[in-house]
Amino acid sequence: MQARNHWGGSFEINNNEEASTTENTDWDRAALHSQQQYRCLDETQQSWLLEPQQTKKKNQYVDFGCIVCSRKAVKWTLISIFLAFLVIGVPIIIAKSLPKHKPRPPLPDNYTLALHKALLFFNAQKSGKLPKNNGIYWRGNSGLDDGKEVTDLKGGLVGGYYDAGDNIKFHFPMAFSMTMLSWSLIEYSQKYQSIGEYDHIRDLIKWGTDYLLLTFNSSATKIDKIYCQVGGALNGSTTPDDHYCWMRPEDMDYKRPVQIAFSAPDLAGEMAAALAAASIVFRDNDDYSRKLIKGAQTVFAFARDGGKRRPYSRGNPYIEPYYNSTGYYDEYMWGSAWLYYATGNVSYISLATNPGLSKNSKALYDIPSNRVLSWDNKLPAAMLLLTRYRIFLNPGYPYEDMLQMYHNVTALNMCSYLKEFHYFNWTRGGMIQLNSGKPQPLQYVANAAFLANLFADYLNATGVPGWNCGSQFFRSESLRDFATSQVDYILGKNPMKMSYVVGYGQKFPTHVHHRGTSIPHNNIKYSCTGGWKWRDIRNANPNNITGAMVGGPDRFDNFRDVRTNYNYTEPTMAGNAGLIAALASLTSSGGQGIDKNSIFSAVPPLYPTSPPPPAPWRP
Repeated sequence: MQARNHWGGSFEINNNEEASTTENTDWDRAALHSQQQYRCLDETQQSWLLEPQQTKKKNQYVDFGCIVCSRKAVKWTLISIFLAFLVIGVPIIIAKSLPKHKPRPPLPDNYTLALHKALLFFNAQKSGKLPKNNGIYWRGNSGLDDGKEVTDLKGGLVGGYYDAGDNIKFHFPMAFSMTMLSWSLIEYSQKYQSIGEYDHIRDLIKWGTDYLLLTFNSSATKIDKIYCQVGGALNGSTTPDDHYCWMRPEDMDYKRPVQIAFSAPDLAGEMAAALAAASIVFRDNDDYSRKLIKGAQTVFAFARDGGKRRPYSRGNPYIEPYYNSTGYYDEYMWGSAWLYYATGNVSYISLATNPGLSKNSKALYDIPSNRVLSWDNKLPAAMLLLTRYRIFLNPGYPYEDMLQMYHNVTALNMCSYLKEFHYFNWTRGGMIQLNSGKPQPLQYVANAAFLANLFADYLNATGVPGWNCGSQFFRSESLRDFATSQVDYILGKNPMKMSYVVGYGQKFPTHVHHRGTSIPHNNIKYSCTGGWKWRDIRNANPNNITGAMVGGPDRFDNFRDVRTNYNYTEPTMAGNAGLIAALASLTSSGGQGIDKNSIFSAVPPLYPTSPPPPAPWRP
């Protein structure tokens, strides 16, 4: 018999086996069939042992509850998300984590640089107990006994501002200065905010209005007097006073009399304007704004008292030589206009447009001095302020006739500022002579620059390209050119090549007529006459009164930097307030244009509102 591998191994087949099989053909078929079965079984066993079993893999799934996905799809989805995170997310995270470098803001223009400095002048002029952040190292507390002898004033008359290079507090130009600062802030608030001076100028205004509220009984509805000045000097006096003595305000030890006015239509009208304008500035402070409005209404009622209409300065030797008022109807127009904007009370706009005011003030007359804004003459500013009302709100009857006249005069005022009309003289160096060639011209120049640029902004805000001077049409840009030329003259584009603003530019006055800045800050108290050596010395001032605009050159463009000549080198509050307003109007910081609406926020609707629609009809 043939041996067989029962474990499924391979068979050795050779010729002998083949022959043997051939020979044994006599095997029965059953045995042969059995042999074939065994061979097939052996082949199956071999496949089991020598080759892995080939079986089809089963798909696997992941059950998410609401859907069922194959595990393979989930795997590739997660891989795709991870790759997307690497490509997109990682760079974003890196970019977010890197320190940010903001683009540099554009460099401030010259007007912005000068404005930063000009505001500091008011810090240097503060009287009273100074705040810690006042920022003028050579100034300290002063005038803490001002008004102490006045028995009906609780706390006296501490605070406010010194007017110029002396130590007198003249309330008439102080009030005008506060009105001008408030007006510039109302019109150009976005510019002050953009240069970071918004809070600063508000603090300066409040320092002034807080003091003005002390000068009369602001809690009453009717008053009979105003304290109109603290300190003073008599011409030719040889006794210690604010002119004879050359002392730092911190060292004053002489008497400072308080002047009282029982009739003050001009001063009271200006104070009403200052308080009313400031109430618009502080509308975000309801209590203080209401306090200012109440004070403005009280003091304006005193100004309008029919039995007390004598100028506040008349016959007073402490005031008349310095800040003499030549009339009060301009203050009536000025004060009533501001009170209307502050309160919306139509009685004030009715007064402002009363023909009697224009008649008595000669506002509609062709008088050169009437076209010049100053602490004494408010006509050009008042008419421009009322022209604003016509341009933007167009109230119509019964105000239209007078408003149109004010608008016409305002346009003529602007024409008079243009050099081609030769209405005013001009110096060869390019300065308009608004005060007929008299000393200290720059305060009038700065005021005119502000009015001209503001009128141009009014025109542009209404889409009007210009205005007419007779038969000639001028674009609003000509007013900007005028304003720019005059402010540039102040800042150094003049024959002297000198900036008349202390601390601005490479060359500026260093012998300013100013007591505080001319005496060293060395803890030594110099007596009334002991300070004369600092007045008369030829050395430059030891302290710079940064931002102060001095009186300015003469009518030939000449300037002498001499401390004893106050016509050249003395700064004033009123002049510097006009400079600040002009600079704010011209700076490009914060964009061009004015705030059209905030000044009118208290003005009621001029026309009846449309009735509500009827209720829907129902059957």
